[in-house]
Amino acid sequence: MAKRRHTPLRTSAQDVDAAKRAPQTPQTESSAYRLAFSDEEFMTAEETRGIRFQLEYTKTEMRLSEHGINSTVVLFGGARIPEPGKPAWAARNDTQKANLEKASIYYDEARRFAQFASLTSLAQDSREFVVVTGGGPGVMEAGNRGAVDVGAQSIGLNIVLAHEQAPNHYVTPDLSFNFHYFATRKIHFLLRAKAVAVFPGGFGTMDEFFETLTLIQTGRMEPVPLLLFGAEFWGKVINFDALAAAGTIAPTDPDLFTIVDSAEEGWDVVRKFYGLPDVGKIPGWRAE
Repeated sequence: MAKRRHTPLRTSAQDVDAAKRAPQTPQTESSAYRLAFSDEEFMTAEETRGIRFQLEYTKTEMRLSEHGINSTVVLFGGARIPEPGKPAWAARNDTQKANLEKASIYYDEARRFAQFASLTSLAQDSREFVVVTGGGPGVMEAGNRGAVDVGAQSIGLNIVLAHEQAPNHYVTPDLSFNFHYFATRKIHFLLRAKAVAVFPGGFGTMDEFFETLTLIQTGRMEPVPLLLFGAEFWGKVINFDALAAAGTIAPTDPDLFTIVDSAEEGWDVVRKFYGLPDVGKIPGWRAE
């Protein structure tokens, strides 16, 4: 966190430390005596839920601001998609195993796309186009790994889940966050977004895609390049033409996103949207 400014007043940290050293009496051992902000029972009570929302928002906002991060490139996608050549650990049957292994191409495309974004970020003092993922395995790992490949920082917005999802090892440690609330996490995904890339995934990925799409559709978010990676996958799982024919979306709503199949194709959409230089001409570029 940022260095404290001078104050002649006692700080909250000093009082937390002093309270720990207080003589043990029935009064000081009562939960009523604990400082409110250091009382875990109070801070996790139902009545303080609004405060926890604010704290989750503020902690991440402060850290990103301290690091001077102005804009991001968001990568959404399935945690279950393996790196090519690695076991499909999430497969529950032979069909899933075959399909997940086939989908592993998107691990490489996500990694490559993140390299493009990160090289652009490095060319702009690492303040713009910083890669952000959900911080977990699969496509998320690939995104953070792509940033590491070219020596760039990247953000991970993890969340506490029942299966104990841990942050992948490629997230920049000082930019590795953990959330309790999906809502505050999703705010930080989009708050600085200059592009959103959505790779094949499950319910979580679709939730993130449709929230982004809805915000753009309703004018609650400025249009940004919204990329769907994998024409075959998305053509099977969502029938956008049927929605338009049914009249539940406008005929032009599918124009709010672009379906692509490769990192090069996807980054070209972003590059043209913002008038960015060809990534191949950015100093430090190297192909694998």
